[in-house]
Amino acid sequence: MLERILHHEQLLALIIRAEYKAEGIQFFTPDDFSQQLGYMNRQKGYVIPPHVHNLHPREVLLTQEVLYIKSGRVRVDFYADDRSYLRSREVVKGDIVLLAQGGHGFEMLEDSEIIEVKQGPYCEEKDKIRFQPAAAEEIRLDSQPAEVVRL
Repeated sequence: MLERILHHEQLLALIIRAEYKAEGIQFFTPDDFSQQLGYMNRQKGYVIPPHVHNLHPREVLLTQEVLYIKSGRVRVDFYADDRSYLRSREVVKGDIVLLAQGGHGFEMLEDSEIIEVKQGPYCEEKDKIRFQPAAAEEIRLDSQPAEVVRL
């Protein structure tokens, strides 16, 4: 299953659940995203011809992250651009999350391993602003799968 996390029609995140399956190739992100996320399902013997990528300057204005949950359970807390808490979703082993816009934070619900991919070079002092997380009593965890989650 593919989940789209929206706030006022702004795409905050995509969650590709571990059980997602489709035929062929599918890209989930719009062409203008600086991070492109796709899925391929190819039969034995299918060949992707060897290739190199051309140097092509791009301007990245916003860091987007892709997280692969290698093991464990993680709560993802979503925040609006103004840093107000919206809602939370749980991701588990095998899930992939693209964090596109807005704010986000995490709590490990079990010992967890996460692989993160984002644009570089990374410059923490310029790339992010840390802020206080929502209080524990404010957390609203949505656990039901849904194609579109409106926050």
